[in-house]
Amino acid sequence: MTNSDKNRVVIFDTTLRDGEQSPGATMTHDEKLEIAELLDDMGVDIIEAGFPIASEGDFRAVSEIAERAKDAVICGLARAQLPDIDRCWEAVKHAKSPRIHTFIGTSPLHRAIPNLTQDEMAERIEQTVSHARNLCDNVQWSPMDATRTEWDYLCHVVEIAIKAGASTINIPDTVGYTAPRESADLIKRLIETVPGADDVVFATHCHNDLGMATANALAAVEGGARQIECTINGLGERAGNTALEEVVMALKVRNDIMPFHTGIDTTKIMHISRRVSTVSGFPVQFNKAIVGKNAFAHESGIHQDGMLKNAETFEIMRPEDVGIAGTSLPLGKHSGRAALRAKLKELGVDVGDNQLKDIFVRFKDLADRKKEVFDDDILALVSASSEGDDVLQLVNLHVTCGTGPAEATLEMEIDGKEQSATSEGDGPVDATFKAVRILHPNKARLQLYQVHAVTEGTDAQATVTVRLEEDGMIATGQSADTDTVVASAKAYINALNRLIVRRGKTGKDVKEISYRDLA
Repeated sequence: MTNSDKNRVVIFDTTLRDGEQSPGATMTHDEKLEIAELLDDMGVDIIEAGFPIASEGDFRAVSEIAERAKDAVICGLARAQLPDIDRCWEAVKHAKSPRIHTFIGTSPLHRAIPNLTQDEMAERIEQTVSHARNLCDNVQWSPMDATRTEWDYLCHVVEIAIKAGASTINIPDTVGYTAPRESADLIKRLIETVPGADDVVFATHCHNDLGMATANALAAVEGGARQIECTINGLGERAGNTALEEVVMALKVRNDIMPFHTGIDTTKIMHISRRVSTVSGFPVQFNKAIVGKNAFAHESGIHQDGMLKNAETFEIMRPEDVGIAGTSLPLGKHSGRAALRAKLKELGVDVGDNQLKDIFVRFKDLADRKKEVFDDDILALVSASSEGDDVLQLVNLHVTCGTGPAEATLEMEIDGKEQSATSEGDGPVDATFKAVRILHPNKARLQLYQVHAVTEGTDAQATVTVRLEEDGMIATGQSADTDTVVASAKAYINALNRLIVRRGKTGKDVKEISYRDLA
């Protein structure tokens, strides 16, 4: 192996598995396929496409991603149980490069869940890893909650997994408990101590509960790990996972002190960040590193003066490095279809003729209401362009409000038939949502209602995110409009449509199996 190969860090993206575990982040089948294609195109080495035994929907998504993948290894997750592993193999076996990832919780707290002794767990690890290896040449094994597992026992089970045929050993900081020095030390000591460690790749999987996921992942690389498990935008349960964009750009910008490299095309980072944010319904915080709205914004007079004289004064990387256009020239109501297509291409959005036609109609409508239409406005239109074949569709909304209760008169198309209802509420949004419930009775509980201005100004589009929960199913809806109440209605209806689809599939797309149900 050349020195260059030794410094190559493999990027393992788990946005479609660990990222999708975030409450409300569940994606549709088509959205999963789209994100997988974008990940493959940007140079992600391994895509963890899902947890095949969790549901029929997950199995279908992983299977289709495996069949479509061009360059990336396609990985499925499986608990330390033979039926899980068999189901995982069925899903990934048609991939050009398949991988089975099996895991079990090894810390005292996690061993107590299936009530296994150390010896019983060791025996299960040997049995399940061997079984996976007999099916697939590429097997990854993870001791869940490794950072809280006794040192001697961790070494013992890692050795067993290596002997059983695992070619990648992933060391998860499942609860975001460790710190950078510990993270580096743990990997280094395992490589030095465990027989056979030199023959496998060590990986790191960090959670962000203490805000140290990126630092811990980079420290693990310093300690000898050559695979980083991460997600787009740091999406993931609780406080999230290591953010792909952060570790990749850190290695690129600070290559002077971290002489490692990845195969990621960084110019595609911003586009996939926006798409993941849209399909998951999780907005990116404005001051988020690399992909936040303010990541390359400069308001301080001193900063602006320095930027005008030399951009490197306050920017350690160029916006173009992550796929942000150097200029943001707005379009207007006189702009034509060719200008819109050119702008979409500049933003990294590839659309067909039919979708362009739909977006152009929406663009013209928006341009009549806004003086200038900016890049973020265009992207919001693209996000909304898929609302076409839904059971519930907003036709018209009229709201009156003042010092008393607000009143909303709503017209909605339900299965092709127009219906209307009027309702009062504590404010225009409350009245609107109540009117929707009159026309489409439901028990969905509102978990999240969030409003973000897409651009500046009183005529800015508002992007509204609505998260609903009904009978254990969670669905997120998102929409944008210059009228915040209209955007709210569309987002609410969008979330209801998702619940209808999932209900129609008898809940099969819901995670039906607990990741920790290992008994």
